[in-house]
Amino acid sequence: MSEQTESFISHLIELRQRLVRAVVAIMIFFVALFLWPGPGYIYDLLAAPLLAVMPANSKMIATGVITPFMVPVKVTALAAFMIALPIVLYQAWAFVAPGLYENEKKLAVPLIVGSTVLFLCGVAFCYFVVFGTVFAFIQGFAPASVSPMPDIDAYFNFVITMFLAFGITFEIPIVVIVLVRMGFVTVEKLRDARPYVIVGAFVIAAVVTPPDVLSQFMLAVPMCLLYEAGVFLARFVAVRPKTESEYKTQP
Repeated sequence: MSEQTESFISHLIELRQRLVRAVVAIMIFFVALFLWPGPGYIYDLLAAPLLAVMPANSKMIATGVITPFMVPVKVTALAAFMIALPIVLYQAWAFVAPGLYENEKKLAVPLIVGSTVLFLCGVAFCYFVVFGTVFAFIQGFAPASVSPMPDIDAYFNFVITMFLAFGITFEIPIVVIVLVRMGFVTVEKLRDARPYVIVGAFVIAAVVTPPDVLSQFMLAVPMCLLYEAGVFLARFVAVRPKTESEYKTQP
């Protein structure tokens, strides 16, 4: 067996080990949350922003036979994944770390920590700010003759979409910093692309959010602000071009 084949197999084995460790971490948190406080309680927390703006004594419905069991279990798995996210990202970093230079390894750890914090901040912003505002805005248009009874499965799918949209949106500074650090783009080009980014932010927000202006606005504006934050921070990690004297002193 050639060295390349052995190296490829060893990488596959290590990748499998990293994936198993990440899955085990998620399962441990899932079992812990399943036992306490329980899937029902976790789903009630997830539904709290919607129930808070619905009429008194209103409840959500489940149209499927096993939906009252499966949806809370899915929510518990989602919570377990978010709690285990630092471990998952660490396993990903540990897999690629041997192929990185020392200066890249120093940058990798802050990026992993920053990615985790920003993703969770995006989810928290969506839950505590966006949901309450958007749900109240939508309920304000509901006719008095209509009794809202959202399906729990449809609500869960909506929440997943919104969490992913805002979680990924909050990763924009990390993406900008990495692109600048790797030399794919310069800070000056990012500044010149600002008008296109603003238009793109509103287009993306129109696609991934509900068809109301408020939710689109609440996603597009943070995207633009986070882009500006990424451009600002990228100045400190940008690759400095070598001067003529530095080229002459190279061996």
